[in-house]
This record gives sequence, structure tokens and C-alpha cells, in this order.
Amino acid sequence: MVAGIENNNSSNTSTYAGLGSLLILPTWLVIGFFLVLPVLMMLVYSFLTKEFRGGVIWEFSLAAYDQFFFDRGLFGDEPPKIEWTYIIIFWRSIWLAAVATFLCLLVGFPTAWFIATRSGPNKSLWLFLITIPYWVNLLIRTISMKFLIRDTGPLNEWLLAAGVIPEPIHMINTNFAVQLGLFYSYLPFMVLPIYAAVERYNFAYSEAAADLYAGRWATLRKIILPIVKPGIIAGCILVFVPSLGAFLAPDLLGGAKNFMIGSLIEEQFKGNAGNWPFGAAAAMILLSMVLIVLTFYARQQMKQGKR
Repeated sequence: MVAGIENNNSSNTSTYAGLGSLLILPTWLVIGFFLVLPVLMMLVYSFLTKEFRGGVIWEFSLAAYDQFFFDRGLFGDEPPKIEWTYIIIFWRSIWLAAVATFLCLLVGFPTAWFIATRSGPNKSLWLFLITIPYWVNLLIRTISMKFLIRDTGPLNEWLLAAGVIPEPIHMINTNFAVQLGLFYSYLPFMVLPIYAAVERYNFAYSEAAADLYAGRWATLRKIILPIVKPGIIAGCILVFVPSLGAFLAPDLLGGAKNFMIGSLIEEQFKGNAGNWPFGAAAAMILLSMVLIVLTFYARQQMKQGKR
């Protein structure tokens, strides 16, 4: 029977031999048209010159990148000084995305562990509940969060009614609101990869550790975490990258004082009066940072694979 299966596999392989490039062609076309081409267009626009009345002039320059990093005065004739405004926005985006990733990991790991250790029907039910929020558009969910945490919203009313607080807590237009929005938006992105890693975990390792008198924390730190580490890293990337470029949560929950890099880029492309080259340059800087993070992760995985 084994020989029959091997013969069947070899026949299937020979049937599709030489068709690999043709079978993957639709995928390459989709990636090229919807990913590579827009990125190349953004790259070209980042080197163009802004027209005074809006739009662009097809004259190539580094003015957009210079504007991001340096301040040359109102008329551009002063000695360059470091433009801290955009750098601070960039740093705030990294900080908020990192904190959102940490919070998602803090909640997502125990949640994924709980779901993975349930029985069959219960496991499916919990996975179903995790995906329910994604049945609703992100914009609607973010607006709902805004109404929930506003000064006269249900959350403050419940806390006031319970006597927990003497007056409403101001949460809208704060970093806390942005953090809450990012956490709520991307938590499933952390839970699902970790769940997939935990589900493949062999619990005999934990039993062996217990037989050797290892405590729960020692087992978690030295056995469980190293084994499920790929799922944790994948979840962190899936949360950190979209959080870094998010603009709905900062716009609707954070206000003008809590701008993130995604909000800055979005503002540059609103209407004809926007600064398209500057927005494209900011987007390319953000993309470069994401690629650096992903490249570092890929190299680490390659090194571990060689070991």
C-alpha cells in the first residue's frame, strides 16, 4: 500500500513537472499589479516636487525627504535644523505600536493557550468568538469604541453608577484611547498564530518537566516559550506592523495631539492641496523601517535553521 501511495505521488509530480512557473504566474501577476506597482509609484512620487497650488511637478529632487528631516524656515533659505516634529511623530508611532504589541501578547498568549487546551467542540466555539469582531468593518468598530469610552459613554456611566469614580474619566483624545483602539483592533492577530503554535506543542514535555520537579514558571520559561516562539514572533509582527501604520485609531480616538505616522501620511493625500511627494516620502520611510524589521527576523530564522 505504501508503494502504491509513493507511485501515486510520483505520477502526480510527473504530471505537473515543468508547470511550476505557469501555476504560480497568477500569484506573481497579482503581487506585481497590486503590491510592487503601487510601491514603485509611491517611490517615484517621493522624489517629485510639490506644486504650489496642489499636485506635483515632474522635477526630481530630494525636497520631500529633506522636509521630513530638516527645517529650513518658512521660505527655505535658513540654515537647516533638525525637524523634530515629524521625528517625534515617528517615535510616537513606534512607541504606541510596541506597547500595543506588548499588551496583545500579554492577553493573547494566555487566551491562545486556553483555547488550544480545550476539547474539540469548545475549541471551535472559542475560535469562532475570536473572529466575530472581524465581521464588522474596522471603521465601525473604532467609532463604536469612541462612543463607548467618551465622557458620557456607557463605560463612564457604569463606573459612576458603581461609585468607582467621582467624575467621568477623560479618555478620548489621549494616548490611552489610541492604545485601546490598537489593542482591540489587532488582538486576534496575536491570538491565532500563538494558538497554532500551542496546538502543535507536545504536552509530554511539560509532563517530563514535572517529573523532574520543574515548577510551572521554569517549565514555561525553559520549555514552552522556546517551542512556541515562532508563533509568538509571528503574532508580534502581525500586530506591530499594522499598528505602526494605523490611522483610524489615532484619527478617531487620539485627535490632533496624538498623531501617528499613518495619520500624517493620510493627511498628505487629502484633496489636491495635499503634499503628495512628502506623503510618499513618509510612506517610503515607514516601509523601509518595516522591511528592516522583517529582514532582521528572516535572517534570525535562517541562522536558527542552519543550527
